[in-house]
Amino acid sequence: MYVIQGGYKKYRGWVPQQFDRPYSIQILGGMTGSGKTRILQQLKVTDEQVIDLEDLAQHQGSSYGSMNKMVQPTQEQFENNLAEQLKNTDPQKKVWVEDESLTIGKRSIPNPFWQQMRNAAMIDIKVALQQRVNALAAEYGSLDKHFLMESTERIRKRLGPEQTKYAIEAIMEGRMRDFVKIVLVYYDKTYRTGLSKRNAAQVFPLELNGTDITTQARHLLNFTANTVIY
Repeated sequence: MYVIQGGYKKYRGWVPQQFDRPYSIQILGGMTGSGKTRILQQLKVTDEQVIDLEDLAQHQGSSYGSMNKMVQPTQEQFENNLAEQLKNTDPQKKVWVEDESLTIGKRSIPNPFWQQMRNAAMIDIKVALQQRVNALAAEYGSLDKHFLMESTERIRKRLGPEQTKYAIEAIMEGRMRDFVKIVLVYYDKTYRTGLSKRNAAQVFPLELNGTDITTQARHLLNFTANTVIY
């Protein structure tokens, strides 16, 4: 059992202070299905500092982000957990964070920390479309079809009625690659829009080939070690 000196109210006053501290953030970006989360997990294995916001928020950041199993913490608990992880980082060393919008599901990244993310340089990993399709088809293929259809309906306005119809038909018929290809048109467009709002001088493209995560993580680290990133 732990006792918080000064009580929980004092602790909650401490939490936002962690978001105001300056961090040497390195953003990892890339289109949906590029394997960003898996690469971050591998970087953590190699003792890199990693803040996995999607794990903290228990959501993968899209209409399908709950994966029909994850339950999001309260906003307060999300902030507490993020503050605890930031407290344990060395601010003089690089902190890897995945590119995210301000909200992850129903949770919001604290604005001071998110602003640091927006101002940080980003490695924009490039992975072949077919590789992304295969990865997502494998990941979503085991999910409940009704969950996938309901999640697709939520983006009907942005996907369009015709493409929504085709996507749902593909789900019902078990054509997961066709379903993924349809929704990726929307998600890729959304990603490009977000990318266009970043300072182009701070975006560094990096092509990654193959599916071996250890090799990809090593390639990424070699790239950052040999590139002037600011």
